[in-house]
Amino acid sequence: MADTVLDAQQNPDAEQPWAELGLKPDEYQRIRSILDRRPTACELAMYSVMWSEHCSYKSSKVHLKKFGELPQETRIGSMLAGIGENAGVIDIGQGYAVTFKAESHNHPSYVEPYQGAATGVGGIVRDILAMGARPIGVMDPLRFGPLDAPDTARVLPGVVAGVGGYGNSLGLPNIGGEVVFDKTYAGNPLVNALCVGVLRHEDLHLAHASGVGNKVILYGAATGGDGIGGVSVLASETFADGGPSKRPSVQVGDPFTEKLLIECTLELFAAGVVHGIQDLGGAGLSCATSELASAGDGGMHVDLDLVPLRDSTLSPEEILMSESQERMMAVVEPSKVEEFLTICAKWEVQATVVGEVTDGDHLVIDWHGETVVDVPPRTVAHEGPVYDRPYARPAGLDAVQARGAESLPRARSGAELAEQLLIMVGSPNLCDKSWITDQYDRYVRGDSVLAQPEDAGMLRIDEESGLGVAIATDCNSRFAFLDPYEGARLALAEAYRNVAVTGARPVAITDCLNFGSPEEPAVMWQFVEAIRGLVDGCRELGTPVTGGNVSFYNQTGTTPILPTPVVGVLGVIEDVAKRTPAGFAAEGAVVWLLGDNREELSGSVWADVFHDHLGGRPPALDLDHEQRLAEVLITAGAEGLLTSAHDLADGGLGQALVESSLRKGFGVSVELPSIEPTAALFGESAGRVLLSLCAEHQDRLGALCAEHGIRAQRLGTVTSGGPGATLEVQGQFTVPLSDLRTAWTRTIPAALGLTA
Repeated sequence: MADTVLDAQQNPDAEQPWAELGLKPDEYQRIRSILDRRPTACELAMYSVMWSEHCSYKSSKVHLKKFGELPQETRIGSMLAGIGENAGVIDIGQGYAVTFKAESHNHPSYVEPYQGAATGVGGIVRDILAMGARPIGVMDPLRFGPLDAPDTARVLPGVVAGVGGYGNSLGLPNIGGEVVFDKTYAGNPLVNALCVGVLRHEDLHLAHASGVGNKVILYGAATGGDGIGGVSVLASETFADGGPSKRPSVQVGDPFTEKLLIECTLELFAAGVVHGIQDLGGAGLSCATSELASAGDGGMHVDLDLVPLRDSTLSPEEILMSESQERMMAVVEPSKVEEFLTICAKWEVQATVVGEVTDGDHLVIDWHGETVVDVPPRTVAHEGPVYDRPYARPAGLDAVQARGAESLPRARSGAELAEQLLIMVGSPNLCDKSWITDQYDRYVRGDSVLAQPEDAGMLRIDEESGLGVAIATDCNSRFAFLDPYEGARLALAEAYRNVAVTGARPVAITDCLNFGSPEEPAVMWQFVEAIRGLVDGCRELGTPVTGGNVSFYNQTGTTPILPTPVVGVLGVIEDVAKRTPAGFAAEGAVVWLLGDNREELSGSVWADVFHDHLGGRPPALDLDHEQRLAEVLITAGAEGLLTSAHDLADGGLGQALVESSLRKGFGVSVELPSIEPTAALFGESAGRVLLSLCAEHQDRLGALCAEHGIRAQRLGTVTSGGPGATLEVQGQFTVPLSDLRTAWTRTIPAALGLTA
């Protein structure tokens, strides 16, 4: 028999494995104080997973509150749901709303790359579904160790297969993301997943259990032994050196079950039979029951004997902690239970009434006729520990910032510049990622307007009007290491700019904040500075934070990852037919560069590739300039002035020219901006965009730039395509596009042993 509440009252001094469950001594004592007795084993299990870093945000809450100080209105409409819900929801006009959110599945993806990544996609999709929305697209910002590291050959293919296998099976297009390699991610890859969904305003659903007598229904997959403790434990501690050792904790996904769950849930919403809903992700039943009850106006009673199991030997603690996938929990009025169950049966989705809403104020759970949980639900779900951890600027950061890359040796001739360009485009962080993205279905559902390798993904929302949304995710972790405040603002600005170059208006953000151990003052300082940067940046740009995710303990042994505050920006475009693509599209088009060019090489890919250097200060950022630049891009796109627009970021102008040329095979001839050639070609100054347009539109574009105070200069002309196409930098070098394409495309396949 399980430990019961009566046992706990009668045996107050019995030893319990609270430390093994990740609780601190004071946390265990606080649980005893809340209950005024020793917790049962089931209660201890619930508190341990719900008070974990992953579920409770106990080290980040005090800082995340600052996001709530931002305006809750977007530039085009209201925010219908925000921080604290499963996902943020914003009004995009015409009666439509969009919900989007990013989350992490980092540690599970190191232990079991395929299932870790797959269930990361599944979890974020259910968060979107729980808001009443149809999921319509996913994205995947990824970070790995060095491309040539032995373990990367294990982790990278598994993660990519997991992301693609799950998302493709669900019929969701993967429209964007990032792939970045750095030695600090060895042993601790970052697998962040973003999902976007669409709903009508009246279809919005929130997670709460109210209405005494309403039934609690668990539906979807049966509960198994996979994922016990799962992400709630794995994401709340560091990995010791020595490789994967926690394999049993990783969840196992079944995308075909999830597809049925999606369609079933959407029909349940349409039928009006759902009063409240919650997906079962991190912490499983512990999370769903406590959060639903906590957000309601009464108590809840659940009978664990009624929970469908795949493994009849599971203990009640294991049932409560299991993070088995593809499960949802709904609160349903008694008169609608039969219809609910009928709809589930139609979709062959298992559904079971496991409890009901009560008139008390406790969550009570029984098993085999005994009460094994009797707790105030808010103390489990919303009133866990809150730590204001000490933080301090890293001792060596001043010295790092003093070692700028601007003093490093540069190319001494045009021939050397050409050689460096070929090496740069084939470097792991700039090379072609199509080996990865070709494993994703980018166009399923028929509403993908832009997808990788475009600067932002774009999806059509309404076929008749052409209303659509664009989304970009970005973070330069090298900049964030050099200055976390400016690095976070630069990530925000880059994602904002990547949305604007498509012609969409940026309106809101989500984030996925990946850092090392919060128990290290230097790491905590990075986190606090990044939050401060995002808050200040969002306030200046007028973009509310709709929600997001914090992932701590991303380090192997004592080596933390580079701080990686990934920012996702969502924009709205009135007519997707007027979007602006990234590649040169017409011979004879003129090439313009918008923005200011400065000698800024610190933190750049050039400094990394040729000098293994990370020092100095990140590029200067002017968010007022970013807003004015966005207005030029949005207006020019809507007026049909542009044939292409491409943001300048990693690799600078050189990389933008290569990618714009290789996109559709057109050559280009340009003159470099009037600064030192290496800085002009490879510097990574912020706030710049490479454009191409027909000559007759130059005057109008020039007038727009003048109106908004944006520096614009004509660089050259798009030249012919075909076998003889070249990239010419006047007065410096000419390189065949065929050589650039070979260098750009061979890197990842060669590293993975897929080419001769």
